Amino acid sequence: MYVVIAGGGRTGMQLATLLLSEGYKVRLIEHRPDLLVHLHQELPTEAIYEGLATDPDTLAAVGVHQAHILAACTADDATNLVLCYMGRTLFNVPRTIARINNPRNEWMFNETFHVDVALNQANVLSSLIREEMSLGDMMTLLKIRRGRYSLVEEKVEPGARAIGKPLKDLGLPDECIIAAIIRDGQVILPRGSSVLQEWDEVLAITSPEAAVTLDEMLSSSTHPDRDEERESV
Repeated sequence: MYVVIAGGGRTGMQLATLLLSEGYKVRLIEHRPDLLVHLHQELPTEAIYEGLATDPDTLAAVGVHQAHILAACTADDATNLVLCYMGRTLFNVPRTIARINNPRNEWMFNETFHVDVALNQANVLSSLIREEMSLGDMMTLLKIRRGRYSLVEEKVEPGARAIGKPLKDLGLPDECIIAAIIRDGQVILPRGSSVLQEWDEVLAITSPEAAVTLDEMLSSSTHPDRDEERESV
């Protein structure tokens, strides 16, 4: 997969580093001399292209017409919108991703400017906080279908409602499927007759709403220490 990244700040550089480490072909576009010096210290020279990302000649030179993804990671929202628009209309890039710097501008990052995925750091943080508050010790391992479903992992705590009951009798929502049970280091492929034990690790594919129900079944309580603190106030 070929990814073109516009913007050599911390976000762009870190994204390029991660993608390169996973074997992707990457070209990062940057024009500011001070950032270019730093980029050449952190990234392979062949992954860096010196030029103005909003210049069509620059985009053509890095072969953006062959890219699978264009990631607009500059510190300017207007620039990121222009890049997504140009990437789709001029070069037919199949997938565009844009960084939102000012949350108030989020309403513009849509199909009008051909933004397929908009990353708003404020929304990401608030989402993580909501998950932490509502899902206790459940850990999200992977987002699927733009976050509509997730692969999650949680241990069965002592006293949990699910202990000793066959999976088919738990009454889990249709949008929650138990994918695996890890017990004593061994992976168990679950069946309807499988019964959960204390400290089993449960892997499940679930929607956000169904994850709340699953967490309630696997947890003895949600953050008991915090609940006690609230009761004592």
